[in-house]
Amino acid sequence: MAELHFFTGTMDSGKSTLALQTNHNHAARGRVGKLFTTHDRAGEATVSSRLGLAHDAMEVPEDFDFWRYVVTTLTQGGRVDYLICDEAQFYTRDQVDQLAKIVDELQIDVFAFGILTDFRTHLFEGSARLVELADRMNVLQVEALCWCGKRATHNARTENGVMVVEGEVIVVGDVDKADEPPADVAYEVLCRQHHRRRLTAARAKAVSLAPEPLPFG
Repeated sequence: MAELHFFTGTMDSGKSTLALQTNHNHAARGRVGKLFTTHDRAGEATVSSRLGLAHDAMEVPEDFDFWRYVVTTLTQGGRVDYLICDEAQFYTRDQVDQLAKIVDELQIDVFAFGILTDFRTHLFEGSARLVELADRMNVLQVEALCWCGKRATHNARTENGVMVVEGEVIVVGDVDKADEPPADVAYEVLCRQHHRRRLTAARAKAVSLAPEPLPFG
């Protein structure tokens, strides 16, 4: 029986790497799949991993209809055994419903990969619907770490090195690198405590280097 799988975790937990590995494993057994993504850090129509892996994919705009695409492919003589859907947090509620229909009506496996919550700690529309509909939900076991060493559970957005909690939900960026100057827009994974306190790695370092207050006054 086909199933709708949802794999989730914070940024840096290996979702896209697992998406590419899943596709490789199924293709190696002679199965024919289709890869989809949207707003990938590497640009349009690409599933990319921070480990350097990448694969061509179909870009999913807001008006894309998964059901129509798959049915059209099949009626034209094509073969589809499974779908790999990366960055699924950005899919619409209707698109996730279409994926569930593909599983139920066409018996095609769907493997969706995405982040649960945005930088404001609110559920993404696509992820919320996947939680409601998925046959299997898997939290990735590769734990991303906050700068303090605790398990990272929240995604933070920084603008010019300063953490923000307001703004457009979808702004493409990547995880900041410690040895490079801060990007205009970047992301950082934090534990809940430091996300609440808006204490990023850069701010924590700045605070630790600040002079001690004088013992009077």
